[in-house]
Amino acid sequence: MSERSALELTESPGLRFDHLFESNYNAIYRYCARRLGRSDAEDAAADVFTVAWRRLDDMPEGDARRAWLFGVAHRVVGGQYRSRERRSRLSTRLEQTTQLNDGEREPADDIDTLLTALDGLSRTDQEMLRLSSWDGLTRSEIAHVLGIKENAVDQRLHRARSRLKLRFDHLNNEASSLTQKETPA
Repeated sequence: MSERSALELTESPGLRFDHLFESNYNAIYRYCARRLGRSDAEDAAADVFTVAWRRLDDMPEGDARRAWLFGVAHRVVGGQYRSRERRSRLSTRLEQTTQLNDGEREPADDIDTLLTALDGLSRTDQEMLRLSSWDGLTRSEIAHVLGIKENAVDQRLHRARSRLKLRFDHLNNEASSLTQKETPA
């Protein structure tokens, strides 16, 4: 056992993490910023060091830790890319399935309305819809995540989609009636 690793074993986990963070944060942040842009880099770097804190005792010794952190950063960045792609696909699907009212509404308005409608649903409905649409999980994967049977997933997902559509339509109708009141005849 090297002197460094023996010393590290006697340090508290907090001190070990502090040293790891201080010596690697800037490099990990720059890695994330080059791939995601500055706006998302801080969150990504924070995610990397959250994993590092949880896995502190599982990390390799010495210089391999830096490579390990970059491996985690690579996976976090990949997750960010997948999230962006899911949001983009959701936006595209929303634009394709939602009819605009004679060009009066912008797709961004529909996305905001959809998110507001989603927020108005129960947490269970929200989770079902997010797992299916945003995370792209299959019905068997959703069943596993939620600890329910596959046929229950189908039923709950159908109901959640119906409630979301009702809420979305209701919000759109409210917005249309407000627009009509504001527009002089």
